[in-house]
Amino acid sequence: MANNKSSKKRIEIAERNRQRNRTYKSALRTLMKRCFTACTSYAQEPGDQTKDVVQTSMSAAFSKIDKAVKCGVLHRNTGAHQKSRISAAVKKAIEPAAAVG
Repeated sequence: MANNKSSKKRIEIAERNRQRNRTYKSALRTLMKRCFTACTSYAQEPGDQTKDVVQTSMSAAFSKIDKAVKCGVLHRNTGAHQKSRISAAVKKAIEPAAAVG
């Protein structure tokens, strides 16, 4: 346990930051999973409505990733890696459907 005032304050600040980072990462994982789910549903059943869902989920995930990098929750290379994963999944889902349809 902390012995002086400043170290107690640092412990409180670290806990506050940990909670904030945890909520950011949780929301990020949720948005990424939602995007991947939308990609698989579009690949199974292509259509304009599902394509819009894919695009909106991708842009929401990109936005959250950029904000997390800006706040320092994620390293910029990690953010770039995750954005690359999402865009590759979207491209893979949309390209074959465009060739067929």
